[in-house]
Amino acid sequence: MTSLVENLERVEAAIQAACRHAGRPRAEIELMAVSKTYPAATIAEAAALGLTLFGENRVQEFAAKALHAAALRDALQNPAIRVHLIGHLQSNKAQRAAEIFDAVDSLDSVRLAERLNEAAGKLGKRLPVLIEVKLSPEETKAGLEPESHEAARLLEALPNLSRLDTRGLMTIAPWGVAEDVTRACFRSLRTWRDRWAAAHPKLNLDVLSMGMSGDFALAIEEGATRIRIGTALFGKRAPYAGPPE
Repeated sequence: MTSLVENLERVEAAIQAACRHAGRPRAEIELMAVSKTYPAATIAEAAALGLTLFGENRVQEFAAKALHAAALRDALQNPAIRVHLIGHLQSNKAQRAAEIFDAVDSLDSVRLAERLNEAAGKLGKRLPVLIEVKLSPEETKAGLEPESHEAARLLEALPNLSRLDTRGLMTIAPWGVAEDVTRACFRSLRTWRDRWAAAHPKLNLDVLSMGMSGDFALAIEEGATRIRIGTALFGKRAPYAGPPE
């Protein structure tokens, strides 16, 4: 067996164990394979094993993969395969992102929402989005502060941006902290989702994207509906060596 086959089996067993512990059906959890910095051939191999949802961090990196790698183009002929942008997106790259990604999971401003809405309109498509929420004090983390004026403005604006299909929320837990701190972060996202869903009934906020290779079991126990797994599937990631975004 290849390492990816073995890794996928281990991840799947861990997901099922976390679901049993939480009393949740496995079908409630969507597995996103985070393929950033890995070559196109790795995505093609993962797709051949039945993975259909992939996460990429950078517009230029994925554009290069999609353009130059025959294996990836072949894999993407499968209509079930979706590739989402999960990294920070500058508003000046909104048009290109709307062209090459099936969804943007890192929406963090009204300006970006307006740019993506305009871009999706030009493409004649409706673009699924997740709102990225910053629940960690780390300066390197992106996302909206949940109690900020910008968050309130975005929630009010989204129902009128007809080319965006709001699906839910995304967050990244702080690194290297105690388990209870990680749990509190995930629980907070669920709390904000429930609060915002009640206050903005026109928005669909069903998706809770939280949990990565080191903490996805906790995320499942705290209500995640989508987990983002990279290293546990594909191995240690090499640093991004492409052009800056």
